[in-house]
Amino acid sequence: MDNAPDTDLRLAPAAEAGRGTRPSPETRQALDPQSPVARFGADRPLAMDAGVALAPFQIAYHTAGTLNAERSNAVLVCHALTGDQYFAHRHPVTGKPGWWESLVGPGKPVDTDRYFVVCSNVVGSCMGSTGPASIDPATGRAYGLDFPLVTIRDMVRAQAMLLDHLGIRDLLLCIGGSMGGMQVLQWAALYPERVFAAMPIATGARHSAQNIAFHEVGRQAIMADPAWADGRYLDAGTRPAKGLGVARMGAHITYLSEAALHRKFGRRFQAGSAPTFSFNADFQIESYLRHQGLSFVERFDANAYLYLTRAMDYFDLAADHGGVLANAFRGTRTRFCVMSFTSDWLFPTADSRAIVHALNAAAAPVAFVEVESDKGHDAFLLDEPAMFSAARGFIDAAARARGL
Repeated sequence: MDNAPDTDLRLAPAAEAGRGTRPSPETRQALDPQSPVARFGADRPLAMDAGVALAPFQIAYHTAGTLNAERSNAVLVCHALTGDQYFAHRHPVTGKPGWWESLVGPGKPVDTDRYFVVCSNVVGSCMGSTGPASIDPATGRAYGLDFPLVTIRDMVRAQAMLLDHLGIRDLLLCIGGSMGGMQVLQWAALYPERVFAAMPIATGARHSAQNIAFHEVGRQAIMADPAWADGRYLDAGTRPAKGLGVARMGAHITYLSEAALHRKFGRRFQAGSAPTFSFNADFQIESYLRHQGLSFVERFDANAYLYLTRAMDYFDLAADHGGVLANAFRGTRTRFCVMSFTSDWLFPTADSRAIVHALNAAAAPVAFVEVESDKGHDAFLLDEPAMFSAARGFIDAAARARGL
């Protein structure tokens, strides 16, 4: 087990040569993550859906809690689109607390006093796992768009390799929201014998046409930025910050709800009580979105955003099983708790109900919880007592069934 951050990887050559800019924080994190890293050599490639055997590659991860002697108390947390392995750890770039500290920690529903919790940065991302900002050993330069397209199934295969590396065969629980929920569903379909309980939150078994459309707008914003340089911005010493910032602004709107936006901002002006008759950020909501865009580009890689949104677009669990979603879960012994939020229009409750119906058709044990909330899609990351209560009840019951 490699418990030290990997410091062997080099910065991209353009950065070494000083061609215009210092490496961005997200590039530094891609090449030198401040977390443990599992490395897999040429003899242990990742078989990807794109037909590529990726090797060598690495997975950055973090853990919390203690693995018991029987190795039966492991929980895998799967992160969302722009998340990372810092689920309960201070983020090295932003300095902010872990993104799921509301749910994971001592005495919380995912209780780190009882469970050993693992969260990996997914393949294709930019916080230490191999992705487009990593060095291609064949060229000595950053992969860029030469990196193979990634799928949710690829992410899960890599996570399974990580768990094997850590000596963990079975999971008490696999849990995640949004893209993390897609990974949970894929885990249950691909490795049902390894997952005792699964909790997919605010997600769907496939991406809708509307969600694909929103992602495409974001990708086009990035690719329209001249600094993107056809994906070779690391070689050129540039950063497509404007395009990535606009992509983040558009996506962030989908994570909220109209009620939440109205409660937070309404039509209030940013400065004073009158318009400036300009295109400055007159409204508070404009200022908020610009801040979201600016802060995002300091911690995320533009090409990684292209790759991960595409992975979500490609996800269609029913299509992978003859067009029948129930086929993905036939014969499973995994117990499920599917959760949605009433104001989530990115992954509405109908998406969760479709998963529940498929699980019922497969005779799988499943509970369904729809949480009343006006906080939109991001509710799964926020203070939602009903979510915490349901999660605690489901996880405690799973632990009792496993004798924990």
